[in-house]
Amino acid sequence: MWEKDWRKDAWRELNTPWDIVVIGGGITGAGIFRRAVAEGYRTLLVEAGDFSSGTSSRSSKLIHGGFRYLRNKQYNVTRESVREREWLLREARHLVTPLGFIMPCPPDRHTAQQFAIGVVLYDLLAPKWQHYRLSREKILSICPQLDKPALSKGFLYYDAAMDDARVVLRVIQEAVAAGGTALNYAKVESLLRTADGRVCGVALHDFSHSALGSLEVKAGVVINAAGPCSDEIRAELVAAPRLRKLRGSHLVFPAARLPLPHAVTLLHPDDRRAMFAIPWEGCTLVGTTDLDHKFSLHAGEPFTTPAEVEYILRAADATFPSLHLSRADVISSFSGLRPVVNTGNPDPSKESREHVVWEENGLVSITGGKFTTFRIMAEKALQTAVQQLSRKVDFSTRKRYFERLQGLDVVKGLPDEDASYLLGRYGDETLRLLQAAREGENEHIAELPNIWSELRWAARTGAVEHLDDLLLRRVRLGMLLPDGALPEIDHIRRIVQPELGWEDQHWAAEEVRYRKIYNRFYSPAPTGY
Repeated sequence: MWEKDWRKDAWRELNTPWDIVVIGGGITGAGIFRRAVAEGYRTLLVEAGDFSSGTSSRSSKLIHGGFRYLRNKQYNVTRESVREREWLLREARHLVTPLGFIMPCPPDRHTAQQFAIGVVLYDLLAPKWQHYRLSREKILSICPQLDKPALSKGFLYYDAAMDDARVVLRVIQEAVAAGGTALNYAKVESLLRTADGRVCGVALHDFSHSALGSLEVKAGVVINAAGPCSDEIRAELVAAPRLRKLRGSHLVFPAARLPLPHAVTLLHPDDRRAMFAIPWEGCTLVGTTDLDHKFSLHAGEPFTTPAEVEYILRAADATFPSLHLSRADVISSFSGLRPVVNTGNPDPSKESREHVVWEENGLVSITGGKFTTFRIMAEKALQTAVQQLSRKVDFSTRKRYFERLQGLDVVKGLPDEDASYLLGRYGDETLRLLQAAREGENEHIAELPNIWSELRWAARTGAVEHLDDLLLRRVRLGMLLPDGALPEIDHIRRIVQPELGWEDQHWAAEEVRYRKIYNRFYSPAPTGY
Protein backbone atom coordinates (compact mmCIF):
# COMPACT_ATOMS: atom_id res chain seq x y z
CA MET A 1 0.00 0.00 0.00
CA TRP A 2 2.51 2.62 1.16
CA GLU A 3 5.66 1.70 -0.72
CA LYS A 4 9.02 3.50 -0.62
CA ASP A 5 8.80 7.31 -1.09
CA TRP A 6 4.99 7.27 -0.88
CA ARG A 7 5.06 10.08 1.66
CA LYS A 8 7.08 12.49 -0.47
CA ASP A 9 4.80 11.81 -3.42
CA ALA A 10 1.71 12.49 -1.31
CA TRP A 11 3.18 15.69 0.18
CA ARG A 12 3.77 17.12 -3.30
CA GLU A 13 0.05 16.78 -4.05
CA LEU A 14 -1.09 18.86 -1.11
CA ASN A 15 -0.70 22.29 -2.71
CA THR A 16 -3.78 21.88 -4.91
CA PRO A 17 -7.28 22.55 -3.45
CA TRP A 18 -9.18 19.71 -1.79
CA ASP A 19 -12.90 19.20 -1.40
CA ILE A 20 -12.60 17.80 2.12
CA VAL A 21 -9.85 17.66 4.74
CA VAL A 22 -10.48 15.24 7.61
CA ILE A 23 -8.57 15.82 10.86
CA GLY A 24 -8.09 12.59 12.79
CA GLY A 25 -6.91 9.11 11.85
CA GLY A 26 -9.04 7.11 14.27
CA ILE A 27 -12.09 5.09 13.28
CA THR A 28 -14.41 8.09 12.89
CA GLY A 29 -12.00 9.99 10.66
CA ALA A 30 -11.27 6.80 8.72
CA GLY A 31 -14.97 6.22 8.13
CA ILE A 32 -15.53 9.79 6.94
CA PHE A 33 -12.51 9.50 4.65
CA ARG A 34 -13.72 6.22 3.17
CA ARG A 35 -17.24 7.43 2.39
CA ALA A 36 -16.12 10.82 1.08
CA VAL A 37 -13.72 9.17 -1.37
CA ALA A 38 -16.44 6.73 -2.42
CA GLU A 39 -18.66 9.69 -3.27
CA GLY A 40 -16.00 11.15 -5.53
CA TYR A 41 -14.82 13.99 -3.28
CA ARG A 42 -11.12 14.81 -3.41
CA THR A 43 -10.33 14.00 0.21
CA LEU A 44 -7.28 14.28 2.45
CA LEU A 45 -7.02 12.67 5.89
CA VAL A 46 -4.35 13.93 8.30
CA GLU A 47 -3.37 12.51 11.68
CA ALA A 48 -1.00 14.21 14.14
CA GLY A 49 0.36 10.88 15.38
CA ASP A 50 0.10 7.42 13.93
CA PHE A 51 -3.10 6.08 12.39
CA SER A 52 -5.34 4.76 15.21
CA SER A 53 -2.76 5.78 17.82
CA GLY A 54 -5.42 7.31 20.08
CA THR A 55 -8.69 5.88 21.32
CA SER A 56 -9.15 3.62 18.31
CA SER A 57 -6.29 1.29 19.23
CA ARG A 58 -7.20 1.15 22.93
CA SER A 59 -10.81 -0.04 22.92
CA SER A 60 -12.22 -3.20 24.49
CA LYS A 61 -11.80 -4.84 21.04
CA LEU A 62 -15.56 -5.33 20.75
CA ILE A 63 -18.12 -4.58 18.09
CA HIS A 64 -21.16 -4.62 20.34
CA GLY A 65 -24.45 -3.03 21.19
CA GLY A 66 -23.44 -2.25 24.73
CA PHE A 67 -25.59 -4.52 26.89
CA ARG A 68 -25.05 -2.31 29.91
CA TYR A 69 -26.56 0.66 28.09
CA LEU A 70 -29.95 -1.06 28.38
CA ARG A 71 -29.66 -0.69 32.14
CA ASN A 72 -29.06 3.05 31.61
CA LYS A 73 -32.11 3.19 29.29
CA GLN A 74 -29.95 4.26 26.31
CA TYR A 75 -32.17 2.27 23.98
CA ASN A 76 -31.43 4.28 20.83
CA VAL A 77 -27.69 3.78 21.24
CA THR A 78 -28.14 0.06 21.80
CA ARG A 79 -30.50 -0.43 18.84
CA GLU A 80 -28.21 1.52 16.52
CA SER A 81 -25.16 -0.39 17.75
CA VAL A 82 -26.51 -3.94 17.49
CA ARG A 83 -27.67 -3.27 13.93
CA GLU A 84 -24.27 -1.90 12.98
CA ARG A 85 -22.71 -4.97 14.58
CA GLU A 86 -24.76 -7.18 12.26
CA TRP A 87 -23.69 -5.08 9.25
CA LEU A 88 -20.01 -5.33 10.20
CA LEU A 89 -20.24 -9.10 10.68
CA ARG A 90 -21.47 -9.34 7.10
CA GLU A 91 -19.26 -6.73 5.44
CA ALA A 92 -15.99 -7.06 7.38
CA ARG A 93 -15.85 -10.86 7.36
CA HIS A 94 -12.80 -12.40 9.03
CA LEU A 95 -11.93 -9.01 10.56
CA VAL A 96 -15.05 -8.69 12.72
CA THR A 97 -15.95 -12.12 14.11
CA PRO A 98 -18.76 -13.49 16.34
CA LEU A 99 -18.00 -13.68 20.06
CA GLY A 100 -20.14 -15.40 22.67
CA PHE A 101 -20.69 -13.80 26.08
CA ILE A 102 -21.39 -15.84 29.18
CA MET A 103 -23.31 -13.71 31.66
CA PRO A 104 -23.55 -15.36 35.09
CA CYS A 105 -26.60 -14.24 37.04
CA PRO A 106 -26.04 -12.76 40.50
CA PRO A 107 -27.88 -14.47 43.36
CA ASP A 108 -30.52 -11.75 43.83
CA ARG A 109 -33.73 -12.52 41.95
CA HIS A 110 -34.41 -8.95 40.77
CA THR A 111 -31.08 -8.62 38.89
CA ALA A 112 -31.46 -12.11 37.43
CA GLN A 113 -34.86 -11.10 36.04
CA GLN A 114 -33.31 -7.97 34.55
CA PHE A 115 -30.69 -10.09 32.80
CA ALA A 116 -33.38 -12.45 31.43
CA ILE A 117 -35.37 -9.55 30.00
CA GLY A 118 -32.18 -7.87 28.78
CA VAL A 119 -30.96 -10.73 26.58
CA VAL A 120 -34.37 -10.95 24.89
CA LEU A 121 -34.53 -7.21 24.27
CA TYR A 122 -30.92 -7.16 23.07
CA ASP A 123 -31.68 -9.73 20.37
CA LEU A 124 -35.00 -8.13 19.39
CA LEU A 125 -33.25 -4.82 18.72
CA ALA A 126 -30.86 -6.50 16.23
CA PRO A 127 -33.19 -8.29 15.25
CA LYS A 128 -32.05 -11.88 15.69
CA TRP A 129 -32.57 -14.74 18.14
CA GLN A 130 -29.31 -16.14 19.48
CA HIS A 131 -29.29 -16.38 23.24
CA TYR A 132 -29.56 -19.28 25.66
CA ARG A 133 -30.35 -19.84 29.31
CA LEU A 134 -27.57 -21.85 31.02
CA SER A 135 -27.70 -23.91 34.20
CA ARG A 136 -24.81 -23.89 36.65
CA GLU A 137 -23.74 -27.28 35.34
CA LYS A 138 -23.81 -26.08 31.73
CA ILE A 139 -21.79 -22.96 32.53
CA LEU A 140 -19.13 -25.00 34.31
CA SER A 141 -18.95 -27.49 31.47
CA ILE A 142 -18.22 -24.59 29.10
CA CYS A 143 -16.09 -22.47 31.44
CA PRO A 144 -14.93 -24.34 34.57
CA GLN A 145 -12.95 -21.27 35.68
CA LEU A 146 -16.26 -19.73 36.83
CA ASP A 147 -16.65 -22.23 39.67
CA LYS A 148 -17.79 -20.30 42.73
CA PRO A 149 -20.53 -21.03 45.30
CA ALA A 150 -22.79 -18.12 44.29
CA LEU A 151 -23.05 -19.29 40.67
CA SER A 152 -26.52 -20.70 39.98
CA LYS A 153 -27.38 -19.94 36.35
CA GLY A 154 -26.66 -17.52 33.53
CA PHE A 155 -27.08 -16.68 29.87
CA LEU A 156 -25.09 -16.95 26.67
CA TYR A 157 -25.57 -14.23 24.05
CA TYR A 158 -23.50 -13.02 21.10
CA ASP A 159 -21.66 -9.85 20.13
CA ALA A 160 -18.48 -9.57 18.04
CA ALA A 161 -14.72 -9.09 18.42
CA MET A 162 -12.14 -7.28 16.29
CA ASP A 163 -8.61 -5.89 16.19
CA ASP A 164 -9.44 -2.20 16.44
CA ALA A 165 -6.19 -0.79 15.00
CA ARG A 166 -6.37 -3.17 12.02
CA VAL A 167 -10.00 -2.20 11.35
CA VAL A 168 -8.96 1.46 11.20
CA LEU A 169 -5.99 0.72 8.97
CA ARG A 170 -8.02 -1.37 6.58
CA VAL A 171 -10.71 1.32 6.22
CA ILE A 172 -8.03 3.93 5.50
CA GLN A 173 -6.26 1.66 3.03
CA GLU A 174 -9.53 0.94 1.21
CA ALA A 175 -10.00 4.70 0.80
CA VAL A 176 -6.42 5.24 -0.39
CA ALA A 177 -6.83 2.44 -2.93
CA ALA A 178 -9.97 4.23 -4.15
CA GLY A 179 -8.08 7.50 -4.71
CA GLY A 180 -7.87 9.29 -1.34
CA THR A 181 -4.71 10.57 0.36
CA ALA A 182 -3.88 9.88 4.02
CA LEU A 183 -0.90 11.08 6.05
CA ASN A 184 0.11 10.10 9.56
CA TYR A 185 2.45 12.33 11.59
CA ALA A 186 0.98 15.37 9.83
CA LYS A 187 -0.20 17.75 12.53
CA VAL A 188 -2.69 20.57 12.03
CA GLU A 189 -0.87 23.57 13.48
CA SER A 190 -3.76 25.95 12.84
CA LEU A 191 -6.96 26.41 10.89
CA LEU A 192 -6.98 28.65 7.83
CA ARG A 193 -9.72 31.30 7.82
CA THR A 194 -11.34 33.52 5.21
CA ALA A 195 -11.70 37.28 5.71
CA ASP A 196 -15.11 36.72 7.32
CA GLY A 197 -13.69 34.11 9.73
CA ARG A 198 -14.88 30.89 8.12
CA VAL A 199 -12.59 27.86 8.11
CA CYS A 200 -11.19 27.19 4.64
CA GLY A 201 -8.26 24.82 5.23
CA VAL A 202 -5.43 23.83 7.55
CA ALA A 203 -1.77 24.61 8.14
CA LEU A 204 0.12 21.32 8.33
CA HIS A 205 3.51 20.37 9.73
CA ASP A 206 5.18 17.06 8.90
CA PHE A 207 6.59 15.23 11.93
CA SER A 208 7.77 12.14 10.05
CA HIS A 209 11.40 11.13 9.62
CA SER A 210 11.22 12.68 6.16
CA ALA A 211 10.89 16.13 7.79
CA LEU A 212 8.97 17.56 4.83
CA GLY A 213 8.28 20.87 6.53
CA SER A 214 5.08 22.90 6.68
CA LEU A 215 2.48 24.04 4.18
CA GLU A 216 -1.06 25.34 3.89
CA VAL A 217 -3.83 23.13 2.50
CA LYS A 218 -6.99 24.75 1.15
CA ALA A 219 -10.28 22.87 1.32
CA GLY A 220 -13.96 23.36 0.64
CA VAL A 221 -14.73 22.02 4.11
CA VAL A 222 -12.73 20.81 7.12
CA ILE A 223 -14.09 18.01 9.33
CA ASN A 224 -12.79 17.72 12.88
CA ALA A 225 -12.80 14.04 13.91
CA ALA A 226 -9.92 14.31 16.38
CA GLY A 227 -11.60 12.39 19.21
CA PRO A 228 -10.35 13.53 22.64
CA CYS A 229 -8.43 16.36 20.93
CA SER A 230 -11.53 17.77 19.20
CA ASP A 231 -11.96 20.56 21.75
CA GLU A 232 -8.38 21.70 21.10
CA ILE A 233 -9.17 22.10 17.38
CA ARG A 234 -12.41 23.92 18.21
CA ALA A 235 -10.60 26.23 20.64
CA GLU A 236 -9.12 28.10 17.67
CA LEU A 237 -12.64 29.31 17.00
CA VAL A 238 -12.97 30.34 20.67
CA ALA A 239 -15.56 27.58 21.03
CA ALA A 240 -16.39 26.42 24.57
CA PRO A 241 -15.23 22.90 25.53
CA ARG A 242 -17.92 20.25 25.12
CA LEU A 243 -16.14 16.98 25.86
CA ARG A 244 -15.70 14.82 28.92
CA LYS A 245 -12.64 12.60 28.56
CA LEU A 246 -13.27 9.27 30.28
CA ARG A 247 -10.46 6.77 30.74
CA GLY A 248 -11.03 3.09 30.20
CA SER A 249 -8.22 0.71 31.19
CA HIS A 250 -7.56 -2.99 30.61
CA LEU A 251 -5.14 -5.65 31.77
CA VAL A 252 -3.86 -8.35 29.40
CA PHE A 253 -3.33 -11.90 30.68
CA PRO A 254 -1.80 -14.90 28.89
CA ALA A 255 -4.46 -17.32 27.69
CA ALA A 256 -2.71 -20.08 29.64
CA ARG A 257 -3.55 -18.29 32.91
CA LEU A 258 -7.06 -17.22 31.93
CA PRO A 259 -8.31 -19.54 29.18
CA LEU A 260 -11.83 -18.62 28.04
CA PRO A 261 -13.94 -20.15 25.24
CA HIS A 262 -16.24 -17.10 25.32
CA ALA A 263 -16.12 -13.65 26.83
CA VAL A 264 -17.47 -13.42 30.40
CA THR A 265 -19.42 -10.58 31.98
CA LEU A 266 -18.07 -9.57 35.38
CA LEU A 267 -19.91 -7.62 38.07
CA HIS A 268 -17.32 -5.89 40.22
CA PRO A 269 -17.64 -7.03 43.85
CA ASP A 270 -17.29 -3.47 45.18
CA ASP A 271 -19.69 -1.41 43.05
CA ARG A 272 -21.47 -4.01 40.85
CA ARG A 273 -20.21 -2.26 37.73
CA ALA A 274 -20.31 -4.43 34.58
CA MET A 275 -16.90 -5.40 33.18
CA PHE A 276 -15.67 -8.08 30.76
CA ALA A 277 -13.04 -10.77 30.37
CA ILE A 278 -12.47 -11.16 26.62
CA PRO A 279 -10.42 -13.73 24.69
CA TRP A 280 -8.41 -11.76 22.12
CA GLU A 281 -5.47 -12.48 19.83
CA GLY A 282 -4.21 -15.43 21.85
CA CYS A 283 -4.52 -13.61 25.18
CA THR A 284 -7.33 -12.49 27.51
CA LEU A 285 -8.29 -8.89 28.30
CA VAL A 286 -10.01 -7.83 31.51
CA GLY A 287 -11.59 -4.39 31.80
CA THR A 288 -12.73 -1.74 31.59
CA THR A 289 -12.73 1.14 34.02
CA ASP A 290 -14.66 4.36 33.46
CA LEU A 291 -13.00 7.36 35.12
CA ASP A 292 -12.56 11.04 34.43
CA HIS A 293 -9.11 11.59 32.94
CA LYS A 294 -7.65 14.47 34.93
CA PHE A 295 -4.32 14.68 33.09
CA SER A 296 -3.51 17.03 30.24
CA LEU A 297 -3.51 15.46 26.77
CA HIS A 298 -0.05 16.98 26.31
CA ALA A 299 1.36 15.03 29.28
CA GLY A 300 1.53 11.84 27.22
CA GLU A 301 -0.51 8.76 26.46
CA PRO A 302 -3.15 7.64 28.99
CA PHE A 303 -2.04 4.82 31.27
CA THR A 304 -3.51 2.41 33.79
CA THR A 305 -3.03 3.81 37.28
CA PRO A 306 -2.08 1.58 40.26
CA ALA A 307 -5.62 1.99 41.63
CA GLU A 308 -7.09 0.78 38.33
CA VAL A 309 -4.77 -2.21 38.25
CA GLU A 310 -5.99 -3.23 41.71
CA TYR A 311 -9.63 -2.59 40.78
CA ILE A 312 -9.43 -4.81 37.68
CA LEU A 313 -7.51 -7.54 39.51
CA ARG A 314 -10.13 -7.59 42.26
CA ALA A 315 -12.89 -8.12 39.69
CA ALA A 316 -10.91 -10.88 37.97
CA ASP A 317 -10.10 -12.68 41.21
CA ALA A 318 -13.73 -12.50 42.42
CA THR A 319 -15.01 -13.94 39.12
CA PHE A 320 -12.37 -16.65 38.70
CA PRO A 321 -11.41 -17.46 42.31
CA SER A 322 -9.81 -20.84 41.55
CA LEU A 323 -7.18 -19.22 39.30
CA HIS A 324 -5.74 -16.91 41.98
CA LEU A 325 -4.85 -14.25 39.41
CA SER A 326 -2.37 -11.65 40.56
CA ARG A 327 -0.29 -8.76 39.30
CA ALA A 328 2.48 -11.22 38.39
CA ASP A 329 0.21 -12.76 35.73
CA VAL A 330 -0.35 -9.53 33.82
CA ILE A 331 1.45 -9.28 30.44
CA SER A 332 0.59 -5.65 29.72
CA SER A 333 -1.96 -2.91 30.24
CA PHE A 334 -3.50 -0.23 28.06
CA SER A 335 -5.80 2.74 28.48
CA GLY A 336 -7.92 4.78 26.11
CA LEU A 337 -9.96 7.97 26.35
CA ARG A 338 -13.64 8.05 25.43
CA PRO A 339 -14.55 11.48 24.02
CA VAL A 340 -18.13 11.70 25.30
CA VAL A 341 -20.31 14.81 25.33
CA ASN A 342 -20.28 16.26 28.84
CA THR A 343 -23.72 16.42 30.44
CA GLY A 344 -22.38 16.71 33.97
CA ASN A 345 -23.66 13.34 35.14
CA PRO A 346 -21.92 12.53 38.45
CA ASP A 347 -21.51 8.89 37.37
CA PRO A 348 -19.17 8.68 34.33
CA SER A 349 -20.63 5.30 33.35
CA LYS A 350 -24.05 6.87 32.86
CA GLU A 351 -22.96 9.50 30.35
CA SER A 352 -24.69 9.02 27.00
CA ARG A 353 -22.70 7.39 24.20
CA GLU A 354 -24.70 9.13 21.48
CA HIS A 355 -22.72 11.08 18.91
CA VAL A 356 -23.08 14.79 18.17
CA VAL A 357 -22.23 16.90 15.09
CA TRP A 358 -21.55 20.63 15.31
CA GLU A 359 -20.91 23.23 12.60
CA GLU A 360 -19.01 26.29 13.82
CA ASN A 361 -17.78 28.94 11.36
CA GLY A 362 -17.44 26.33 8.64
CA LEU A 363 -15.68 23.74 10.83
CA VAL A 364 -17.69 20.52 11.16
CA SER A 365 -16.91 18.58 14.34
CA ILE A 366 -18.14 15.11 15.29
CA THR A 367 -17.63 13.42 18.63
CA GLY A 368 -19.16 10.97 21.07
CA GLY A 369 -20.50 7.69 19.77
CA LYS A 370 -18.85 4.27 19.77
CA PHE A 371 -16.42 2.40 17.57
CA THR A 372 -19.29 0.14 16.51
CA THR A 373 -21.32 3.04 15.08
CA PHE A 374 -18.52 4.66 13.07
CA ARG A 375 -20.37 4.31 9.73
CA ILE A 376 -23.40 6.20 11.01
CA MET A 377 -21.18 8.87 12.54
CA ALA A 378 -19.21 9.26 9.32
CA GLU A 379 -22.30 9.75 7.22
CA LYS A 380 -23.92 12.19 9.67
CA ALA A 381 -20.74 14.30 9.63
CA LEU A 382 -20.58 14.23 5.83
CA GLN A 383 -24.25 15.15 5.47
CA THR A 384 -23.48 18.32 7.42
CA ALA A 385 -20.14 18.99 5.72
CA VAL A 386 -21.24 18.71 2.08
CA GLN A 387 -23.76 21.52 2.56
CA GLN A 388 -20.71 23.78 2.14
CA LEU A 389 -19.73 22.18 -1.17
CA SER A 390 -21.19 22.93 -4.58
CA ARG A 391 -21.81 19.25 -5.31
CA LYS A 392 -24.17 17.46 -2.94
CA VAL A 393 -24.66 13.69 -2.75
CA ASP A 394 -27.36 11.33 -1.57
CA PHE A 395 -26.26 9.33 1.46
CA SER A 396 -29.38 7.19 1.53
CA THR A 397 -27.65 4.54 -0.63
CA ARG A 398 -25.28 2.28 1.27
CA LYS A 399 -21.73 1.93 -0.02
CA ARG A 400 -19.04 -0.52 0.98
CA TYR A 401 -16.43 0.36 3.57
CA PHE A 402 -14.66 -3.00 3.18
CA GLU A 403 -14.18 -4.55 -0.24
CA ARG A 404 -15.33 -8.15 -0.69
CA LEU A 405 -12.66 -10.73 0.03
CA GLN A 406 -11.81 -13.80 -1.95
CA GLY A 407 -12.55 -17.20 -0.43
CA LEU A 408 -10.24 -18.87 2.06
CA ASP A 409 -9.08 -21.30 -0.62
CA VAL A 410 -7.14 -18.47 -2.31
CA VAL A 411 -4.57 -18.79 0.51
CA LYS A 412 -2.94 -22.13 -0.28
CA GLY A 413 -1.22 -24.27 2.29
CA LEU A 414 -2.60 -22.58 5.43
CA PRO A 415 -5.29 -23.84 7.81
CA ASP A 416 -8.62 -22.05 7.37
CA GLU A 417 -8.22 -20.34 10.75
CA ASP A 418 -4.91 -18.79 9.70
CA ALA A 419 -6.22 -17.85 6.24
CA SER A 420 -9.25 -16.17 7.80
CA TYR A 421 -7.07 -14.22 10.23
CA LEU A 422 -4.76 -12.89 7.52
CA LEU A 423 -7.45 -12.14 4.92
CA GLY A 424 -9.43 -10.11 7.42
CA ARG A 425 -6.46 -7.91 8.26
CA TYR A 426 -4.68 -7.66 4.93
CA GLY A 427 -7.38 -8.27 2.33
CA ASP A 428 -6.06 -8.59 -1.20
CA GLU A 429 -2.48 -8.03 0.04
CA THR A 430 -2.48 -11.38 1.90
CA LEU A 431 -0.88 -13.38 -0.91
CA ARG A 432 1.82 -10.77 -1.44
CA LEU A 433 2.53 -10.78 2.30
CA LEU A 434 3.02 -14.55 2.31
CA GLN A 435 5.14 -14.48 -0.84
CA ALA A 436 7.41 -11.76 0.59
CA ALA A 437 8.32 -13.93 3.56
CA ARG A 438 11.81 -15.33 4.07
CA GLU A 439 12.39 -18.87 5.30
CA GLY A 440 10.46 -19.60 8.50
CA GLU A 441 8.62 -16.27 8.54
CA ASN A 442 5.20 -17.75 7.79
CA GLU A 443 5.32 -19.58 11.11
CA HIS A 444 3.39 -18.48 14.19
CA ILE A 445 4.91 -16.18 16.79
CA ALA A 446 4.81 -18.10 20.11
CA GLU A 447 1.18 -19.06 20.84
CA LEU A 448 -0.27 -16.05 19.00
CA PRO A 449 -2.25 -16.06 15.75
CA ASN A 450 0.37 -13.73 14.24
CA ILE A 451 3.12 -14.89 11.89
CA TRP A 452 6.56 -13.32 11.52
CA SER A 453 6.00 -12.23 7.91
CA GLU A 454 3.37 -9.74 9.09
CA LEU A 455 6.21 -7.71 10.56
CA ARG A 456 8.12 -7.65 7.28
CA TRP A 457 5.02 -6.63 5.33
CA ALA A 458 4.07 -3.91 7.81
CA ALA A 459 7.58 -2.48 7.71
CA ARG A 460 7.56 -2.50 3.92
CA THR A 461 4.07 -1.16 3.20
CA GLY A 462 2.46 -0.06 6.48
CA ALA A 463 3.46 3.63 6.80
CA VAL A 464 5.59 2.79 9.86
CA GLU A 465 7.47 5.81 11.21
CA HIS A 466 8.38 4.53 14.67
CA LEU A 467 8.94 1.18 16.34
CA ASP A 468 5.80 1.61 18.47
CA ASP A 469 3.74 1.99 15.26
CA LEU A 470 4.93 -1.48 14.29
CA LEU A 471 4.72 -3.29 17.63
CA LEU A 472 1.67 -1.63 19.22
CA ARG A 473 -0.63 -1.09 16.22
CA ARG A 474 0.38 -2.83 12.97
CA VAL A 475 1.18 -6.13 14.75
CA ARG A 476 0.18 -6.07 18.42
CA LEU A 477 3.19 -7.91 19.82
CA GLY A 478 3.98 -5.14 22.30
CA MET A 479 0.71 -5.88 24.10
CA LEU A 480 0.58 -9.66 23.56
CA LEU A 481 4.11 -10.81 24.43
CA PRO A 482 5.87 -10.41 27.79
CA ASP A 483 7.93 -7.27 28.35
CA GLY A 484 6.54 -5.59 25.25
CA ALA A 485 8.17 -8.19 22.94
CA LEU A 486 11.57 -6.75 23.87
CA PRO A 487 13.05 -10.24 24.46
CA GLU A 488 12.37 -10.82 20.74
CA ILE A 489 13.75 -7.47 19.60
CA ASP A 490 16.88 -8.86 17.90
CA HIS A 491 14.79 -11.25 15.83
CA ILE A 492 12.37 -8.45 14.98
CA ARG A 493 15.27 -6.22 14.01
CA ARG A 494 16.67 -8.75 11.55
CA ILE A 495 13.31 -8.88 9.79
CA VAL A 496 12.28 -5.22 9.67
CA GLN A 497 15.40 -3.03 9.76
CA PRO A 498 16.27 -3.62 6.10
CA GLU A 499 12.66 -2.96 5.09
CA LEU A 500 12.53 0.27 7.05
CA GLY A 501 15.90 1.43 5.78
CA TRP A 502 17.02 2.55 9.24
CA GLU A 503 20.74 2.89 9.97
CA ASP A 504 22.03 1.29 13.17
CA GLN A 505 22.04 4.61 15.03
CA HIS A 506 18.44 5.25 13.99
CA TRP A 507 17.39 1.78 15.13
CA ALA A 508 19.10 2.23 18.50
CA ALA A 509 17.25 5.51 19.08
CA GLU A 510 13.94 3.90 18.15
CA GLU A 511 14.54 1.01 20.50
CA VAL A 512 15.23 3.41 23.39
CA ARG A 513 12.08 5.37 22.50
CA TYR A 514 9.95 2.23 22.36
CA ARG A 515 11.23 0.93 25.71
CA LYS A 516 10.29 4.24 27.29
CA ILE A 517 6.79 4.21 25.76
CA TYR A 518 6.18 0.62 26.84
CA ASN A 519 7.37 1.17 30.41
CA ARG A 520 5.38 4.39 30.84
CA PHE A 521 2.09 3.42 29.22
CA TYR A 522 1.76 -0.32 28.44
CA SER A 523 3.66 -2.35 31.01
CA PRO A 524 1.85 -4.31 33.78
CA ALA A 525 2.74 -1.45 36.15
CA PRO A 526 3.03 1.71 33.99
CA THR A 527 5.18 4.48 35.42
CA GLY A 528 3.13 7.16 33.68
CA TYR A 529 4.02 10.83 33.71
